[in-house]
Amino acid sequence: MENYKKGGRPKKSISQKRKYRVNVKMNTGEYYSLKAKANRAKLSLSEYMRQCIAESTVRERLIPEVQTYIRKLCGMANNLNQIAKQANAQGYSNVRREYFYLAEKIDKVIDQL
Repeated sequence: MENYKKGGRPKKSISQKRKYRVNVKMNTGEYYSLKAKANRAKLSLSEYMRQCIAESTVRERLIPEVQTYIRKLCGMANNLNQIAKQANAQGYSNVRREYFYLAEKIDKVIDQL
């Protein structure tokens, strides 16, 4: 029997076949936002979502310990701001000790991060 080529679509390899389906629930605003973005890109919803998945990056959530350190740093930044204000009003020499103490605490928190 001769090699007879049939017409039609070529067979896809197993890695090219799309056999998984993911259902996502959205509210009305999210759905119409997605639909509008896909239309602007002149893509189907499925293709738009595939490209979003392929090209996006999602950052990990911060662990509670890191969030605590960030809160501490924010508080220290506020204190540093107050020290700068005092330095402008009273002169640097009057607040120098406070500044060095706070700078040391900031260094310790950053080392813990």
